Amino acid sequence: MKFLHLADLHIGKRVHGFSMLEDQAHILRQIHSMAMEHQVDAVLIAGDLYDKSIPVCEAVGLFDSFLTSLHDSGIAVLAISGNHDSPERLDFGGRLLEESRVWISGAFRTPLTQVTLSDAFGPVRFTFLPYLKPAAAASCFALDERTSQCAVQTVLSAACIDPSERNVLIAHQFVTAGGTMPERSESEVIPVGGLDAVDASVFDAFDYTALGHIHRPQRIARETVRYAGSPLKYSFSEARYPKSVPLVTMGEKGTVDITLLPLTPLHEMRELRGTFAEMLSEETIHSGDPDDYLHITLTDDDELVDVFSRLQHTYPNLMKLDFDNRRTQASGLVYQTERVKERSIAEQFADFFEQMNGKPMTDQQRMLIRSFGEGGAE
Repeated sequence: MKFLHLADLHIGKRVHGFSMLEDQAHILRQIHSMAMEHQVDAVLIAGDLYDKSIPVCEAVGLFDSFLTSLHDSGIAVLAISGNHDSPERLDFGGRLLEESRVWISGAFRTPLTQVTLSDAFGPVRFTFLPYLKPAAAASCFALDERTSQCAVQTVLSAACIDPSERNVLIAHQFVTAGGTMPERSESEVIPVGGLDAVDASVFDAFDYTALGHIHRPQRIARETVRYAGSPLKYSFSEARYPKSVPLVTMGEKGTVDITLLPLTPLHEMRELRGTFAEMLSEETIHSGDPDDYLHITLTDDDELVDVFSRLQHTYPNLMKLDFDNRRTQASGLVYQTERVKERSIAEQFADFFEQMNGKPMTDQQRMLIRSFGEGGAE
């Protein structure tokens, strides 16, 4: 049995104002090609199919095209909802989709949805655990405590998992390993406190656990409990980390082989740092594709005019521009509260101007600020 493990597609997402739909269409076509090349039996999607609970029409159309391409290739699809999805919307048309070997579990319900696929070694039982909040589990079970750990453990204990079979779980939760947190990215919703954490030990009954929720691909506690990660980089905190898709091959009971297939984005995400002149040098321009999604940090101390637009002529997909120089470093200085109270607005502004620009205001600038304070702005 072969399957691809996907998660956190976030179809329809925008990053720093840029629509990612074209990039997502590119990467989904690439994943479909991988599925055909490796002759997989199924594609698993562990939640966050969309970026919004009410996705834009173009996002729905793209996901529909992806499902259709997999169906036309004879590949089954098994998917669950994540915390970004609308469970009820994902459940719409579910019984009709099952006839096309597309199973999507949106809202949590008991008993958990289970689908069995077979190969030469017999059946493989796939268990669906959509994003679960303790309150949802408490409506069906008497929980000892209102934590995700207790909720997931209770729900899985009632799922009747046959240990003699090959079992795969598809889940979308924040999973830890003995208190060790997974490596995270800025594009995720970071849980506060420990109530959302689920220890990987609750998945011991499963031969493979396909996780979604964390955008950086990684194993948790053991090789067979794994976050696929998002197929695209959705924040610059991920710029240095490559993306991949786990190809899982299950032989007889207890035999699981995992190969990470690298993904190539339409636009890479990179960070550059240096002076304005350095950013426009041939060496920097040709250090990568100028059409990449970029975060540029300028270190010039001199004042620059219309710098974002000027950089965009060379780097059309400039997403983020920061400055790190004497002025920005000085802006970290904070006055004592009592001192601020003793100073006028004009004096405070003059101090702020000097911190930001590395030089005092001219007499003409000071007169202009005083005129505003005296009602000149009217």
